Amino acid sequence: MTTANTDIVKMLDEQRANFHITVRGITEEQARTRTTTSELTLGGLLHHVISNERHWMKVIADLDENAEFDMASAGGEYVMAENETVAGLIAEWDEVAASTSAALETLDLDLSVPVPTAPWAPERIWQSARFTVLHILREISQHAGHADIIREELDGANTTRTWAAEAGMSF
Repeated sequence: MTTANTDIVKMLDEQRANFHITVRGITEEQARTRTTTSELTLGGLLHHVISNERHWMKVIADLDENAEFDMASAGGEYVMAENETVAGLIAEWDEVAASTSAALETLDLDLSVPVPTAPWAPERIWQSARFTVLHILREISQHAGHADIIREELDGANTTRTWAAEAGMSF
């Protein structure tokens, strides 16, 4: 694995760990609870980051020049389904993460990847595998921040205080 690939895997792992803190110890009811005016919930965000990572790694693997965004899947993208659990979603994400890390062991980050067309992007564009993987990283990071706000509103917990407590620090 190249240094760049190793660095990306490390950063993905770190951002996933941040996100995992926001859902640590929550109940299924809390996972589905809105704490802001937004429709976002911890469970819905968890569902989304898993779906996003799986989708984009499949786009890289398939290199399908005829791919189109599946609009039918968009409606439930930020929803934790009734049959989903926090533990089940975390286990699913661990599997997706392991698959991503395995793919990054040999992935050429300069590989040109066709992006699925969508109503908002009807013309086919190509982007590097690096850009695509960095998009996954951005999604996880951005939504970890959203999740942190939701969790803090839910019960006062937040990632920074949790990391500090685990390191034996307080503030």
